[in-house]
Amino acid sequence: MSGYSFELRRFETSGDERGRRRVAYWNGEVGRLGSVELLLPALEVVPVTDRSLHMGTMVTGDSVPVSSYVASPYGGKPRIAQGTLNVAGQHAVVSRNVWRWSKVGRALRIRAVGREYAYRETVNKRHHVLERQEAQVLMTRSSWKNSEIISGETRGSVDSVDVSLAILFEGVYTRNLSLWGAVVSTPGRFLDSLGAFW
Repeated sequence: MSGYSFELRRFETSGDERGRRRVAYWNGEVGRLGSVELLLPALEVVPVTDRSLHMGTMVTGDSVPVSSYVASPYGGKPRIAQGTLNVAGQHAVVSRNVWRWSKVGRALRIRAVGREYAYRETVNKRHHVLERQEAQVLMTRSSWKNSEIISGETRGSVDSVDVSLAILFEGVYTRNLSLWGAVVSTPGRFLDSLGAFW
């Protein structure tokens, strides 16, 4: 399955006076995979007792494996640092080198379901690509914050796992994949490292 484009449109549930949170979701048809949805926050992937400290995002769909990411919240999304990634019911490993200068050097390195991926910024903070050997999913947000539309374009031998992961990371705070974002987040990373010693 290769060479198609797709769009996911934003919808939002309303919160209420009983403390229910608003949940945003992006939904659309993705090639022959059918309906796919990105949820943020995905309350079902974070235990109730952890919701004050962690936030989750999740992708579900007709023919895509469920993927989820849970981490501390920042900017209304789970942040990249110290998160937990699950793909198709399996734990996956995410790493990155925060001190690299190039976009390729700062890419997330992902090992999931026996595959190795890179997820990085391309043109600017609204454009990203998920890559593995012979497959790419290019993602674009209509705006940096609260995007109304998330669009994607596939190249090569892209399958449902690739699509699920690419869409999932659109629900993660990825600003620090850019050079400016990395500079701005340095004080926070430093303070986080001190937190281990308190």
